[in-house]
Amino acid sequence: MSQFVIPKTQTVALVEKSGGTIVMKNDWPVKQQSELAPGECLVKIDATGCCHTDLHAALGDWPLKAKSPLIGGHEGVGIIVAIGSNTAHSPVKIGDRVGIKWLADSCLNCEACRNGREQNCPDAKLSGFNVDGTFSEYTVSFVNHVTPIPANMPSDEAASILCAGVTVYRAIKYSQTQHGDWIVLPGAGGGLGHLAIQYARARGLRVIAIDSGEEKKQLCLKLGAEVWIDFKESKDIVGDVKAATGGLGAHSAVVTTASPSGYTQAVDYLRTGGTLMAVGLPGEAKLEASIFFTVFKSISILGSYVGNRADAFEAIDIASNGHVKVHFQTKDLAELPNVYEGLKEGKVAGRVVFDMCKH
Repeated sequence: MSQFVIPKTQTVALVEKSGGTIVMKNDWPVKQQSELAPGECLVKIDATGCCHTDLHAALGDWPLKAKSPLIGGHEGVGIIVAIGSNTAHSPVKIGDRVGIKWLADSCLNCEACRNGREQNCPDAKLSGFNVDGTFSEYTVSFVNHVTPIPANMPSDEAASILCAGVTVYRAIKYSQTQHGDWIVLPGAGGGLGHLAIQYARARGLRVIAIDSGEEKKQLCLKLGAEVWIDFKESKDIVGDVKAATGGLGAHSAVVTTASPSGYTQAVDYLRTGGTLMAVGLPGEAKLEASIFFTVFKSISILGSYVGNRADAFEAIDIASNGHVKVHFQTKDLAELPNVYEGLKEGKVAGRVVFDMCKH
């Protein structure tokens, strides 16, 4: 018997149709233990982060479309209060505090899963996209993919690591860089970017931060960026990067911004043998880069899409050991529409986390 009393209804933030407005529903049904399928778990959410991807899912402006109606959110931390009957060999138990990520579940048996690219599984379930996410008091997730959260890590601090942290950690991990190399981070003051600075520093990399605004400048420099370039003030971003790196250019760039210009410039300011890690997801933009100089400079261009279960464990471990700290604002879930407006205008420095314990 579970020691938790599970209510019949809950409060959720619902997008009733793609491109529509957020509606707060106070009578949304909670899936009961008897309704959970084997392998499913019910998590009572303590805190949930907000990501640019949630905005894209709500707006429906990606080539891939989200389910409708939709409960968004994919950076949730909470307590497992129920597990589906006949779940075999569960790595987690009732009462465990776990994180729910963008990748809610995968088959674990296809070629992509076997090769450690679970996020590319053709049958992947994606939180807040093709299955309901964490903008709710209770969320159904999957025992094989939830991430245990260390006891020393508060839920609100862990929330944003589950997507933003995992995403930039994996991109930096595969950026083909060595200790002491230069890495450029366009969008460095944003939700992904400010975490990328810290993961890069944890790996011994030297950071060039590109973004705009005094608040973001101070945040980036405080977190360890050696060089700051304001893209609204700079007359030559490529020249500025090369000047900071002895004229040779950077060894890698992890582009977290959704602006296509961030990708175009990267090929120009990377040094010979440099690596462009494509992370940000502009909906309709194309990657435009000089084929001649991509070949001539032996540039590698790699797409990096969130992360697998191992990446999540590693990203959480680094953060729980004090090397990465999320800079976030705590808000109430009812403020989600205003947060989306801030994301549209690029005015959100760091992350926003919703405190679900108030509900």
